[in-house]
Amino acid sequence: MDERVKFIARLLDGETMSAVCREFGISRNTGYKLLQRYRDSGLHGLTDRSRRPVRYANQLPEQIERLIVESKKDKPHSGARKIRELLVRKLAGDVRIPARSTVHAVLDHHGLVSRARKRRRANKAEGTPLSHCSPNDLWCADFKGEFKTGNGRYCYPLTVTDQVSRYLLAC
Repeated sequence: MDERVKFIARLLDGETMSAVCREFGISRNTGYKLLQRYRDSGLHGLTDRSRRPVRYANQLPEQIERLIVESKKDKPHSGARKIRELLVRKLAGDVRIPARSTVHAVLDHHGLVSRARKRRRANKAEGTPLSHCSPNDLWCADFKGEFKTGNGRYCYPLTVTDQVSRYLLAC
């Protein structure tokens, strides 16, 4: 704030905008904005302003959000899909109905979505350890699918790799 006050004081003393902006390391556009804010609001206009938008373009109206939350509290076992259908029936074309994902986001924001429990697997699969060997002791073959070549024939590539060095031996 002090720097901005000094900037304005220098301008009011009669120095040119270019010289003062150069000394403070700001563009002339910024300098003119600061001067205009000072003229409009005085010293209070030089304080930092929030960059947060005044309103959000796609923000849901409060009444709709309240309806979604009330519907969930009335029927706690209903999910976003059923609540959206209830809104469609209640509002019957009066208002634009939010998407199912939006209804879910509202419920989640208000803490009304219960997370699915993670299932514990009884028998978790375990791989077998690869044998420890030196290069060229063990080769791995891998079928890569099929594709059509330029002459219309199919190619079925099979690669053979060394297990240790991962060197491609044949294709």
